[in-house]
Amino acid sequence: MPQTRKRAFSLSVIAALPLTLAGCHSKYIEATITNHSATPLSVVQVDYPSASFGTQSLQPGASFHYRFKLQGSGPVKITFSDSALTEHHQTGPVLNEGQEGTLQIIFPTADKAEFSTSVHP
Repeated sequence: MPQTRKRAFSLSVIAALPLTLAGCHSKYIEATITNHSATPLSVVQVDYPSASFGTQSLQPGASFHYRFKLQGSGPVKITFSDSALTEHHQTGPVLNEGQEGTLQIIFPTADKAEFSTSVHP
């Protein structure tokens, strides 16, 4: 292959690389759980379509971050215990497979979770 042809081929491969990498974007949800209550929470578990995640404890003022990919559709559910070890359950927003964005779960008090999402297909 002549030198100018090799150079042109190399430049076309380099030019196509960003387009190839842009097509490899994996959709995920960036989740954050934040405890704004005055007491620690324990056994905080978030169930989302097809899986779950959580943390053993969440101190006042602390946050827990987790990133996940949606496999299926359905509601987000959270289970947690307050400082008196009373177990609480709440159902949050419905998430759909293929969405990406953020999920915020905030505890204003030790017995209540508030959900906020910013997702798009």
